[in-house]
Formats: sequence, C-alpha cells, structure tokens
Amino acid sequence: MSQIVWIARHANRLDFVNPDWFLTAERRYDPPLSDDGMVQAKQLAQRLRTEKIGHIFASPFLRTVQTANAVAEVLDLPINLETGLSEWLNPAWMTEEPERLSTSALAELFPRIDLGYTARIAANYPETHEEVRARSGQTARCLVTEFFPENILLVAHGASVLGAAMGLVGEIAKTEVKASLCSLVKVVRYEPDWLLELKGDTSHLTEVEEVIRFA
Repeated sequence: MSQIVWIARHANRLDFVNPDWFLTAERRYDPPLSDDGMVQAKQLAQRLRTEKIGHIFASPFLRTVQTANAVAEVLDLPINLETGLSEWLNPAWMTEEPERLSTSALAELFPRIDLGYTARIAANYPETHEEVRARSGQTARCLVTEFFPENILLVAHGASVLGAAMGLVGEIAKTEVKASLCSLVKVVRYEPDWLLELKGDTSHLTEVEEVIRFA
C-alpha cells in the first residue's frame, strides 16, 4: 500500500521583503508572511486542492501556520501544530530562543488549529545543523508511521523540509532537494522503500526566488 508525504516550505516572509521589520518587531524571529507570500500560499493551496491529503502538520511559527492555513481552507482540514517541524534554532541566526505566539493565541487567529493535537517531537534551542536534520527526520518518520496509510502534508522551513525528506529517503535528499520558498517536495512510499518524486517543485508559483535563503 502506498502513502504520499507532501513537504512544503512556508511562503515568502516579511523580513525578507522588509529587513528593517526586524529592528522593531515584538517577536523578531517569528515574522509573518509578506503580501506576496500570502499570494504564494494561496497558489500552493490551489496546487494541492485535488490531492487526497488527510492531515496537515505545521511548524508553530507564524509564517508556517499562515501557509498551512491557506491550504487547510481549500482542503477543509484542521491544522496540527508540530514543533518537530520548527525552524532550525540556530544560535548564529538567533541570539536567544525565538519567542512565538502561544498555541491558544494562534488558534484565535486560525480556528482550524486542532487544540487537541499534541506535538510528537520537541525542538530545543540551541541546535546544530545535524540536530535539526535529525529532529525533523524523526518527526517525518513518526508521523508517517502513526498516520499510515493516509497521505499527509508537512509545512516547515528550509532546514526542516530538507531534514524531513532525508528522514524518509536518506542522504540522497541532501543533494537532490531544493527547498526554496513555498516549494513542494513529494515523497511516495512503495513498500518497503520511499521514492523522491518532487524535489522542490515551484511550478505552481508565479514568482520564484532566484537565490534560496535559509535564514
């Protein structure tokens, strides 16, 4: 029996468009989507509207929740907040553990969030590149096992998209996957193997970033 795992990176973020936002932001490591990012998220939703996705899991950062919500609205599904898909908690990028909106505050903004869902994997600041890959890979393996044979969507960040893909298909993902903004990775289970069928597809987007940024 096959199973499809879709892995999407969040759409464009406000601080990529307006770097000065960071200087006065209340939660400077948790930017929202930019205006063009909202457009990208809706294009992602249209791309996935005919896919038979049973569950949506999103990193609890605002930009990933906004991206996931656009898809959830089209697919009429709840959103499960999974900390195992979080941003790489890299001390070189973040001088302290990033402050995020609480789950209850996010649920007020996005009622599709399922408050009954308990995250399976933790993310702890600070962490190395190897640790984020291991953490997001473990998260992907945990979720595909628990929700097999249903198809699932993971909405994550550059490093955790790559880590989740590596957790399923192995080291080949390190060189094959290009996790640009709002791109799609598609991994399919053909027992006992996982095959990488899309490696960071952006054909659903009208605007694609020229240089992939992971910060």
